Amino acid sequence: MFVTPVLVLFSVVGLPARPVAPAVATARLTAPSPLMAPVVAPVAVGADRLLTEYAHLIRGKSLALVANHSARLADGTHLADALHRYPGATLKVLFGMEYDIRSNDYSATRDGEVATDRATGLPKYNLYGEHHRPTPESLTGVEVIVFDIQEVGARFYEHINILGFVMEAAAERGIAVVVLDRPNPITGARMEGFVTDRAARFRFGSYAPVPVVHGLTMGELARLYNGERMLRGGGAVTLDVVPMTGWSRGMWYDETGLAWRKPSPNLLTLSSLLAYVGTCLFEAVNVSEGRGTDHPFEQVGAPWLDHERAVTMLRALALPGVTFEAVHFTPVQQPYHGRPPELAGEPLRGIRLHVTDRDVFEPYATGVALLWVVHTLHADRLVWNDAALDRLTATPRLKEMLQAGRTPREIVAAWSSEVAAFRALSARYLMYR
Repeated sequence: MFVTPVLVLFSVVGLPARPVAPAVATARLTAPSPLMAPVVAPVAVGADRLLTEYAHLIRGKSLALVANHSARLADGTHLADALHRYPGATLKVLFGMEYDIRSNDYSATRDGEVATDRATGLPKYNLYGEHHRPTPESLTGVEVIVFDIQEVGARFYEHINILGFVMEAAAERGIAVVVLDRPNPITGARMEGFVTDRAARFRFGSYAPVPVVHGLTMGELARLYNGERMLRGGGAVTLDVVPMTGWSRGMWYDETGLAWRKPSPNLLTLSSLLAYVGTCLFEAVNVSEGRGTDHPFEQVGAPWLDHERAVTMLRALALPGVTFEAVHFTPVQQPYHGRPPELAGEPLRGIRLHVTDRDVFEPYATGVALLWVVHTLHADRLVWNDAALDRLTATPRLKEMLQAGRTPREIVAAWSSEVAAFRALSARYLMYR
């Protein structure tokens, strides 16, 4: 379908602004974006550069901040507090998730749709509840939206989708967006999983057509959404991305020198986060994904699971960078849980995965293999939560292939061409080598 070209002001801070055409014309009219050579570590995130090198982006402006507990400066100060004290701009409103903007304790009282931030006295709107995008009323008087959230590298972890909703709302009201970049914690080298089906776009778990494991940073995703006109309605926003220094695509989070702040209470370590990218699929079935244990997402289990046989079948697949062990565990509710985890208090037969080489490990393919083996052995015991599965996969294809008896190798092959196409498309929006 032909789209009339509309030029959009777009820049990566530190590079000159240039016109970017819609997706249909980008390849012809716009050269690939210059790549930024990595700087010697430690990594400095975009938030630590905003009030110094890039203060001109917000100077004299009325601001909204979209953030959660991860929006910390190098000295530990939350960005909301830093912006509230900053004399060169006026912070008017906060947007966060369902809890206090500084906390990820799920045992705490959830915020309502609108709350008051205790430290600043500012209104704080919940983008995790009834509304996933800022309402026109909440953006009254706002000139610039600052976005700063640490993501995890997976599409179904909702923050990259909230980014789309925020950019969409900003585009409709002519508000500029400044994205403060942070690392992709599982590197920017891997991409896996089916790309979002058209029918599943513009949703909380799948805003845009990207694969499950997308391989981009938040700033690169913002550039992709804007440059390829992926926002609902085909709009675009005046966008600036404040880049990191020191980060490169093959860098893991524990190589950045940055403090580890759990993105979610159950993501205790980088190891649990890496496993989560695949085993989060078990949130859609009646199998524990290890919440309520010392190794959440690194093990799955159920009382009826033939875990010894399952481990034998998994080892026969010879998946790269991972081994499997038959274990027993009992989930218990932890202090930071808002509710008991799946199968809490029940002794479970489990499968523990051990990553032996994270640089070749394929977390989502491994999660699919685990789901395949449980389905193969216990299709009659497996209960599907289709709404949860739809949020996690954004396509019916995975379940259909499992129920049709397809192997993990065949399922991975089914998404390989669309992942390759996404890799080629997204390459023009990369900011780091």
